[in-house]
Amino acid sequence: MNIVLLEPEIPYNTGNIGRTCVITNTSLHLIKPLGFKLDEKSIKRAGLDYWDDLDLHVYDSYPDFIEKNSFPKVIMATTKAKKRYSDIAYETNSFIMFGKESAGIPENMLIENMDLCVRIPMLKGARSINLSNAAAIILFEAFRQLDFNGLESEGALHHNIPI
Repeated sequence: MNIVLLEPEIPYNTGNIGRTCVITNTSLHLIKPLGFKLDEKSIKRAGLDYWDDLDLHVYDSYPDFIEKNSFPKVIMATTKAKKRYSDIAYETNSFIMFGKESAGIPENMLIENMDLCVRIPMLKGARSINLSNAAAIILFEAFRQLDFNGLESEGALHHNIPI
């Protein structure tokens, strides 16, 4: 699975998403410009000690990302879509893209890919869900559709007693 952040601005969101990516064996793709430096304390604080285990890829631009990933099908998360995030079929190597916090994905990109745009239902008049929460919601829907393939199916108490 792949999460793509187009021009992310807030290091805490990217750090949280990075942590989610590590625990789900998901690659994180960042498309510049970034609103922070990757060595900032805040991004590492949000990602805790998971950041060093992250499968991270950084690109100079969206065309650079597209070319280096052999022109993948990109599912675009946006508040402007008609389809819900649960109405699309995810694949084990899906690329799910989120736009920058202040503006989302540019409308020209959405228009060109309208059949791959999805939204998270919200109250009418609400602007958007926090980026890291939105990424987790959609990523786990993709894993749910794939029967959580590759993820633990049961937990255990701290004393190693199965739940």
